Amino acid sequence: MSRDANTNGKVFGFGEVVPGYSIPVLNEREIRAAAGLLFVLMFVAILTAVLKHNFVLLKYGVMIFLADILVRILVNPRFAPFLVLGRLIVRKQTPEYVGAAAKKFAWVIGAVLASVMLALAVVANTYSPITGLICLICLVFLFCETSFGICIGCKVYQLIYREKAQYCPGEVCDIKDRQPIQRTSKAQVAVVLLFVAYVVALAVGLHDTFKKPPHDLFGKERPEFAEIGGE
Repeated sequence: MSRDANTNGKVFGFGEVVPGYSIPVLNEREIRAAAGLLFVLMFVAILTAVLKHNFVLLKYGVMIFLADILVRILVNPRFAPFLVLGRLIVRKQTPEYVGAAAKKFAWVIGAVLASVMLALAVVANTYSPITGLICLICLVFLFCETSFGICIGCKVYQLIYREKAQYCPGEVCDIKDRQPIQRTSKAQVAVVLLFVAYVVALAVGLHDTFKKPPHDLFGKERPEFAEIGGE
């Protein structure tokens, strides 16, 4: 039986059957792409809520996020809209397969957080430190996934099911020595520390200078900018 017959014909299921892998797997590259799209959506929505006190986009974001996650868990990741978009974006890249079970566990965590947000922010129409903390956690999860390829929920899965975790992102489940290109030298650490010192020096020495509002290069400053600068 071909791979297509094993996977693409199923509506309900979780993970793809790929020759050479003993368990169902998913493509980490499309998952990271989907996480990036969701991160942008939720980041803009949260920023709008914080800066403008407008929660409309955040409510839409919560509904969209939860719907996508529920499709992944209850139906099939292949039909989750953001994963489909992610697949289209990275379709020319070589797949990087990861174990489906750990990803499902991570998405269940996301579904629980999104459900709480639905109850508090959408149904009850409230905001509080609880919703703020949930938003922050979701952003951290999405950012780590899309930027670093680190699945925090998968790491929790590994702690609970230590012997069952297979095919983790970046092969972090495998016990092996780091390759030379992965090792960090003392000189590299020193450069990072010096850069941190540079940023601190900027904050201390130039903060008052940076606080001054900019002026129009061509001398045609708009009135609202002039008023802001005069406050």
